[in-house]
Amino acid sequence: MDASEGSGRKDFIRTIIEADLKNHKHETVVTRFPPEPNGYLHIGHAKAICLNFNIAEEYGGVCNLRFDDTNPVREEEKYIQSIKEDVRWLGYDWGEREFYASDYFERLYQFAVKLIQKGKAYVCDLTAEEIREYRGTLTAPGRNSPYRDRSAEENLDLFERMKNGEFADGSRVLRAKIDMASPNLNLRDPVIYRILRARHHRTGDKWCIYPTYDFTHGQSDSIEGITHSLCSLEFEDHRPLYDWFIEQLEIFHPQQIEFARLNLTNTVMSKRKLLDLVQSGQVDGWDDPRMPTLCGLRRRGYTPEAVRDFCSRIGVAKRESVVNMALLEHCLRQDLNDRAPRVMAVLNPLKVIIDNYPQDQEETLPFQNHPEDPDMGSREVPFSRVLYIEKDDFREDPPKKFFRLAPGREVRLRYAYYITCVGVDKDEQTGEVEALHCTYDPATRGGGSPDGRKVKGTLHWVSAAHAAEAEVRLYGPLFSEPESGEKTDKAVKREVNPDSLQVLTGCRVEPSLKGAAPGSLYQFERIGYFCVDVKDTTDRLPVFNRAVSLRDTWARIQKAQEPKG
Repeated sequence: MDASEGSGRKDFIRTIIEADLKNHKHETVVTRFPPEPNGYLHIGHAKAICLNFNIAEEYGGVCNLRFDDTNPVREEEKYIQSIKEDVRWLGYDWGEREFYASDYFERLYQFAVKLIQKGKAYVCDLTAEEIREYRGTLTAPGRNSPYRDRSAEENLDLFERMKNGEFADGSRVLRAKIDMASPNLNLRDPVIYRILRARHHRTGDKWCIYPTYDFTHGQSDSIEGITHSLCSLEFEDHRPLYDWFIEQLEIFHPQQIEFARLNLTNTVMSKRKLLDLVQSGQVDGWDDPRMPTLCGLRRRGYTPEAVRDFCSRIGVAKRESVVNMALLEHCLRQDLNDRAPRVMAVLNPLKVIIDNYPQDQEETLPFQNHPEDPDMGSREVPFSRVLYIEKDDFREDPPKKFFRLAPGREVRLRYAYYITCVGVDKDEQTGEVEALHCTYDPATRGGGSPDGRKVKGTLHWVSAAHAAEAEVRLYGPLFSEPESGEKTDKAVKREVNPDSLQVLTGCRVEPSLKGAAPGSLYQFERIGYFCVDVKDTTDRLPVFNRAVSLRDTWARIQKAQEPKG
């Protein structure tokens, strides 16, 4: 389902594209996803990936994957590989259309030479600080550089000498000659080339001058014949600059269309802020399951289907807004409800001894892997005299409407028997409950009573003799405040939720989970959806990450917003 299907109408981007095709402005559609290989992709990038690839597919076009690799100081091959892995994980294939801005360095250099020849670019000797000072402010115009009126011949000579490595890093730049009084600060003679002696991951030491992102982006789109250059709203003020370059160079003119970027509650979408969290040790790397990075979401247990569904539901708009994280969780919950087999796990074990069950007896009970999908089959789960249940499923003095286990109360064990609590063992010093003594009714095997009596509580359990030990990690929102993305870096670090990670050790899981493959997804009955951690799981100790709880807060939010009456 694309964004237009969700709302019953086409979004504004598709409306523009359909008009262009109808009017034969373009005969086909060419889009691109142009990440900078200086970090890991996050859920906000997923929106751009889905939009560009889906639009190309819907209109019979193609989508390029282009790496805008113009800053060798920050770019690394590992980021390129991680980006390609993320795009493939989302389900998209760019085929042979993998490009790099560095492929165009020679052409971009010639573009710069052409601007100099036309008197539209000049070499400037001002320092970076002086350039900022001369630039002016939003309310005050800038001042012309004293080097602005150099002749084309002098600028060509200096620019070539910059390329040949005759000058020190930062000593000179090439600037476009536009308008220092423009109300758009991007048009106040922006820097388009700088001297930077840094080894490039693809071109090595061939170049010691590199084009800026603003000079590279639009021309790369033009070189590739991009018909519709879809950008987030922060590039709207840059569009006049990109148009100016294209017009001065007299090359193919892509149409730039801006859309609102994705903002999510209780997290941040800034690479800089995310990097700060990693470097300060407040998260365990870029793939920490609390991070909004795609590798973090994948490790937590998010599926590509859920992420694509989420991107489809939020659609595209022209105005910035904040999407509730509950919607993303809802999409995952909907997907995992269909695909995740059901298993039993006890996170906070409390021992249950069934006094009237034969000491040496064991049996296996048939369990459905998915109650709504018989094609997922069944499994045999062992049952014995000593079990574990959740501590929270017992109350010695139960409150009203507590229907789980209590002294003298009968409950159902899932797919097993009715049991009744007849005794409690406690620690003599602390008074803490250590074990429960129960009796069972053999006639209720399978979870039903032949005499028709009803019980209100059904508990999950595992056999103590057969269960495997596991570590379970429960994740909450990374930030306490919903609007953390708008805060300063220091405020963001202060607002990291101290309860965003809870590690539970000594958990017990049913034996079918022994040796579960990393990345496998399950529903722990009555608890939530969990993923076998791909990084820390060992043959001795499986580690499970909670992907999402069973409670659907998004559905509750939607219901609360429904009109009354």
